[in-house]
Amino acid sequence: MDIERIHTPVMLERTLELLAPALEREGAVYVDATLGMGGHSRAVLERFPNATAIGLDRDTDALAIARERLAAFGDRARFVHTVYDGIVEAVRGEGLREVDAILFDLGVSSLQLDRAERGFAYSKDAPLDMRMDSTRGRTAAEVVAEYSEEDLRRIFRDYGEEKLAGRYARAIVAARAREPITRSAQLVDVLQAATPAAIQRAGHPAKRVFQALRIEVNEELTVLERALPAALGLLGVGGRIVILSYQSLEDRLAKRVLAAASTSTAPPGLPMELPEHRPQFTLLVRGAELASEAEQAENPRAKPVRLRAAERVRRPS
Repeated sequence: MDIERIHTPVMLERTLELLAPALEREGAVYVDATLGMGGHSRAVLERFPNATAIGLDRDTDALAIARERLAAFGDRARFVHTVYDGIVEAVRGEGLREVDAILFDLGVSSLQLDRAERGFAYSKDAPLDMRMDSTRGRTAAEVVAEYSEEDLRRIFRDYGEEKLAGRYARAIVAARAREPITRSAQLVDVLQAATPAAIQRAGHPAKRVFQALRIEVNEELTVLERALPAALGLLGVGGRIVILSYQSLEDRLAKRVLAAASTSTAPPGLPMELPEHRPQFTLLVRGAELASEAEQAENPRAKPVRLRAAERVRRPS
């Protein structure tokens, strides 16, 4: 496998620029909450020789590759097999109470997309798995086989923002009554047959359904909702966080959490803001930043990314 070819870290330079003031401190600790194949972490360790990286990932294949790629950095690179809502336990397990920089590079990784047998890509026939941690949990095939029509409609609507959620749920229930749907190509055929021709011309009918199944299988939004506040709680004063989101549901959640952390808690009508009500964080970018046109042209996986970032300016009194 040519890792350099399939894995180009998204918005790498901008991420490093935003995290640099925190990473330049002596003994800085960087947490890569979604380590993947270690592209961002390798750049951090190369450019900030005083920094230590703690990489978290639920995907054992990704962890094995990252360990190999970062082996040259010795004990400056540490690895934890966990989902990112386990970030506090992972940091505590390294004997730390605070860290200086945190990155969340969300969504499905290059490794997961490019290994057909993982079942993430609707363009490649494979077993319907979609687990980011292939050692545990319910597969996409089990969701398709066991969920009621109502529950399938709900996840397609809520996690895929799919307008044809009800139609697709009905089609799946009817198809699975004839034979089990265990492979991605089978599911794609069911979805295509249920899609009006005019809509098929507007984009692949499986895209949003596969996204919804992946989110459901890996509990991505539920985990992220727990993980982001936990991560903010780990940052010391001057510590920074960058969040890279690839779909609107993740970005809305990131926006909401960062907005709350950077807003005064003073009750309306107070003549002055007391210190304990001042925001604990300040936003580092205006809104959500996009990858440059040049990066999007060079790396198609950068097209949907939305970057948000914040810095801790005070601890609770």
